[in-house]
Amino acid sequence: MLVKTFGSALCGVDALTITIEVSVGGGSKYYVVGLPDNAVKESLFRVESAIRISGFHMPRQKILVNLAPADIRKEGSAYDLPIAIGILAASGQINADELADYMIMGELSLDGGLQSIAGALPIVIQARKEGYKGFILPKQNAREAAIVNNIDVFGMETLSDVINFFSHKEKPEPLKIDTRKAFFDEVNDVEQDFADVRGQENIKRALEIAAAGGHNVILIGPPGAGKTMLAKRLPSILPPLTLQEALESTKIYSVAGKLAVSSSLLAERPFRAPHHTISDVALVGGGAHPSPGEISLAHNGVLFLDELPEFKRTVLEVMRQPLEDRKVNISRAKFSVDYPANFMLVASMNPCPCGFFNHPEKECICAPGVVQKYLSKVSGPLLDRIDLHVEVTPVNFSELSSSAKAESSKAIRERVIKAKVLQHQRFKVHEGLYANAQMNSAMVRNVCEIDETGKNLIKQAMEKLSLSARAYDRILKVARTIADLASSETIEMEHLAEAINYRSLDRENWAG
Repeated sequence: MLVKTFGSALCGVDALTITIEVSVGGGSKYYVVGLPDNAVKESLFRVESAIRISGFHMPRQKILVNLAPADIRKEGSAYDLPIAIGILAASGQINADELADYMIMGELSLDGGLQSIAGALPIVIQARKEGYKGFILPKQNAREAAIVNNIDVFGMETLSDVINFFSHKEKPEPLKIDTRKAFFDEVNDVEQDFADVRGQENIKRALEIAAAGGHNVILIGPPGAGKTMLAKRLPSILPPLTLQEALESTKIYSVAGKLAVSSSLLAERPFRAPHHTISDVALVGGGAHPSPGEISLAHNGVLFLDELPEFKRTVLEVMRQPLEDRKVNISRAKFSVDYPANFMLVASMNPCPCGFFNHPEKECICAPGVVQKYLSKVSGPLLDRIDLHVEVTPVNFSELSSSAKAESSKAIRERVIKAKVLQHQRFKVHEGLYANAQMNSAMVRNVCEIDETGKNLIKQAMEKLSLSARAYDRILKVARTIADLASSETIEMEHLAEAINYRSLDRENWAG
């Protein structure tokens, strides 16, 4: 007898429906075909044990399992459950009438328990798109899948529960989640707040500008000046995630298998801070079985690289294209996948190996030329993609011991949101463009018009401060964001002056 069940394979952050065809007939061997990997081939051992412990028997006949389409590689253990149900239906032990209405995925333990799977969210989205009545999966993934409406989601604990479902012995109610309520109840929760930071008003201002315009930023300063502490609070002043952004980010975390059991939609903007020993593949994604990297996990959020010069040169260079394209393409011999990577890069670094170059009190002990060599570990093309270079100085005792309450993240976020609204109106005719930092050179000329006085100011700055030519467009973009924060239609002199101040590393001989 031939029976079909339905599962899914992940392709990037999307899913593709897989038909599991099970035939039980004359013979005595088990076969799994359709380009399965080792985890899929081993499934029959888990399936046999789970079926036996659930009170049924494994047919002692030839069992042929075909995973169609056969030219797509099938990976992982999530096909255990649809294979087990297919075998039971094909051998006449359970009713097969409703199998075509449901997508089924889950890994089986030897005792018949169901283990969690990766990618439940994109799978259920694809199931709804193709008109399936419901999705049966492990209970651990049920909340994640239940955020998708117009499809019934059943979280099961064991193979026996699934058998009872199709045998009409026990049919639980589908899990229902009020997606909007669950999302908006948590969307404004922030753990870190700028109100806890004493002093560093100029750094807070720079991060406010970065958040408002989507600009990448690098913080340069001595150890203990607060670079990491300030960077960790950046997500608290970014605009709250929209429902669409939350869905995009949750899909990535779902595919990567990084969603907590109790999670449904991500409500906070991601903040990823990989260690400087990270590899190229771990940062941008890929591997033998491609999975999202840190830059994709930071999609719609912040990627923080602490101690930037300590990262391997090759790791930093592979970020250059994703920073421009806001996506990363992973290509292999037989397939290619795209992962979104629209993130804000925030980096921090010491100005020299000892950390005290340009320190107001402590003396730098680095030898001549060492500072420049240290800074040169970060390439010019990468710095070219960072709009704001901010020098961080230590906080003095009077500011540190002050009892005055600092401005809260909520107040700063309100100004950032107002500036974002202006940018959305400005770029509404340009698909995929949402922030000043994303403008190309042609748009900069149109959007960031300045008068002759402004041009003279930039000219003088480039000559006196020895700014590089690449700084010109960056200055105009940042000045446009500063003007947006001030609700100004035009870029004024003070906006340009402030923007020029954020180009420290473009100054020739900055490191002596």
